[in-house]
Amino acid sequence: MGGIVSAVLDPITGAKETKAAGAQAAAQQREAAQQSAYASQFRPVGMTSAFGTSQFTREIDPVTGLPYVSSAGYTASPQLSELQNQLMSQYGSQLGLANQQQQNLQPLATGAAGLFGAAPSVMSLGQQYLATSPQQAASDYYNQQVGLLAGGREQQLAGLRNQLFQTGRTGLATGGTSTGMAATNPELAAYYNSVAQGNQQLAAQADQYGMQRAQFGAGLLGTASGLYGQGAGLLGTQAQLGAASYSPLQTLLSLSGNVEGMAQQPYQQGLQLGTAMQGGQQAGAQLYNTGMNQAAQTQYGAVQAGNAANASLVSGLLQAGAMAYNPAGALKR
Repeated sequence: MGGIVSAVLDPITGAKETKAAGAQAAAQQREAAQQSAYASQFRPVGMTSAFGTSQFTREIDPVTGLPYVSSAGYTASPQLSELQNQLMSQYGSQLGLANQQQQNLQPLATGAAGLFGAAPSVMSLGQQYLATSPQQAASDYYNQQVGLLAGGREQQLAGLRNQLFQTGRTGLATGGTSTGMAATNPELAAYYNSVAQGNQQLAAQADQYGMQRAQFGAGLLGTASGLYGQGAGLLGTQAQLGAASYSPLQTLLSLSGNVEGMAQQPYQQGLQLGTAMQGGQQAGAQLYNTGMNQAAQTQYGAVQAGNAANASLVSGLLQAGAMAYNPAGALKR
């Protein structure tokens, strides 16, 4: 009976062992996962070179329990720090010189504004000249000049007629021919010939004036275009010289950036080394996690197999006991 009771109690004990084994396996898996996460964390490496030193601070997150990089930095070597301080001390003076140069270049902008302001009026005047054709300009010139000479010619003709009247030759006319040429007074003939010759000269001058007027109008347009070009040139010169005035400051900034880059070399090398190692760390963490999981599963399986064997043994003992205390039932079977 004692053996039978012990065997009956074994399933209860086995259930407890199975539960404990499952909890232990789960705990081992959690620990394996945490250790894997810990092992695969990024771990930059502090470095030291002739240009400086890098520092990385790691702390443990109170919530997750995992490490993390809480701060990072680098320290330049004394030589680079001194050089950087010297370069930075010149920033203010170079910026002041550049600003002064901008003020010195302001007259260029003023001159350009003046040229831009004068150009429209010159262009408008040129367009007015070109609005009249050369033929119309020549006709206007001719009529104007004839009008100016008309008063003097009338006085000259009146004086000539008075002279002919005083000498009694008003009606004198010579030079007539049988071919149709009319006779006329020699003085009057000379007068009218002079007037005709003068008009011909005015006509020739009028044609030349019309062409010169058109050329002058085109020249005014070219002048206006030149004013615009000169104004743009002044602004371009101002911009070019203004940009050049900041060149020394840009050189200082570039040198400072180079110095800073040299001081950052240990910092960058530490990040690169940490990145290079992270792949191996993650692979090792994965192997560790897999091994721990397999061990936990094996242990849990062994407990379950033992419990199954105990359950089978108890079942057999119970059947044997029942047959012993119930022979009739056993015979019946």
